[in-house]
This record gives sequence, structure tokens and C-alpha cells, in this order.
Amino acid sequence: MKHLRITIEGKTYDVDVEILGEENEPVKRSSTQGRSRPAAVAAPVAAAPAAPAPAAGSAPAAAGDVPSPLSGKVVSVDVKVGDSVAAGDQVVTLEAMKMNTIVSAPTSGTVTAIHVSDGQSVDEGGALLTLS
Repeated sequence: MKHLRITIEGKTYDVDVEILGEENEPVKRSSTQGRSRPAAVAAPVAAAPAAPAPAAGSAPAAAGDVPSPLSGKVVSVDVKVGDSVAAGDQVVTLEAMKMNTIVSAPTSGTVTAIHVSDGQSVDEGGALLTLS
């Protein structure tokens, strides 16, 4: 028997708890103020279902591609095919968890392909655009 003192909404209760069976089994009965009664035992919690695969994610980045630094949604593509960019120029804006992230060109070059569009979901490491 274990004696516990429990405070609920400012009121203190002295409780004796009898542990039945294995130590790691849930408590089945408890007594308070000399009265024994069944204790509520929480049902086992099932594992959370696996997250669904993201829809319409971008393809993995290859040589010359600018990869997405995180999974999120494209807010804007700030360049177009044929634009010349310098290293550090803003090329795409992503949104994840209600925060915008600016993606900058890792190197100087010319935009030869854009692989995403506004509103599209992208995976971390997915190709956003290609520079040559």
C-alpha cells in the first residue's frame, strides 16, 4: 500500500493506493478516507498514424540545382528563366510553420529552369530551380 497526498484545485486529499500485480501495471483499486473503490485506468494509447507522404513534392536536387533548405510551401519564385543572379541574390521565398524563409542563390549564374511554382509544397532538399 502506498500513501499519497494529492492536491486538486487547492483541496488536499490523503490517498492510500494498493498496487496489484506487476509494479509497472496500472493501479486497479485505490482507497480514500477508508473506502476502497476502483481506480480509473487509462486505456493504452495507440501509436499515432504515420504522416501521409507529401503531395506534389519537388524532385531531389541535382548538380546546378538550388535545393530547398526545408519542407514547406512556395510563397514566391523571385526570378524567371534567363535571369542572371549573383551569389546571395534572393531567388525563392518559402513558408513553413507561418514563417517565411528566403532562399538565396548559392553561386552566380543564369536561371535555366524553374522546378516549382507559387503555392506548391516542396520537400527539404528538393530542387527549386537550376543555375548554369
